Amino acid sequence: MNVMKNILAVGVLSFFFLTGTSPAADVTKIGVVDFQKILEFSNPGKAAQAEIEKQGKQMETDIKDRGAAIEDIEKKIEQESLIMSKEDREEKQRELRIKIGDLKALQRRYVEDFKALEMQNIDRIQKEVIALVQDIGKKEGYTMIVEKRSGGVVYMPSSMDITDTVIQIYNTQNLKSESKKTLESLRVSAFRLAF
Repeated sequence: MNVMKNILAVGVLSFFFLTGTSPAADVTKIGVVDFQKILEFSNPGKAAQAEIEKQGKQMETDIKDRGAAIEDIEKKIEQESLIMSKEDREEKQRELRIKIGDLKALQRRYVEDFKALEMQNIDRIQKEVIALVQDIGKKEGYTMIVEKRSGGVVYMPSSMDITDTVIQIYNTQNLKSESKKTLESLRVSAFRLAF
């Protein structure tokens, strides 16, 4: 997949550089964006990371609590095994195996849920950033804007990197969006209080 992206990027770049342009033609303007940096340093990226971390800690705490409960049951079985009947001991061991199986299933589900949450946040941010980058490209007259890692950029002058500009605009848009949400929730609360 990455090979196809690289071939496509080289093909597009070759098209722009190898096609004959007249002296009156527009100057080719190429920008580069680092999506990973946007994820790490933008306010929406930080918020997504915090949400993912919070969910991960909750899942981890739940797993630890259930693991501790299983250990308690194991200790209880061990302590009472001499006074238990064979049937009671087998029943407790069966219950223990079921709890261990449930815990393993829960761990697998949590891993899947965690990955899904991570992908959902990354996809949402990526869609928002792509729309923003397309808007910047149109407004500022870029011929092409390439993602640094998937575009296979090995070298570029720092003047081509527009990542910091994208982060600033993205943060501003997110702040405006959050302000609108807060204002709307205040209006709804005021409306409810009025009735």
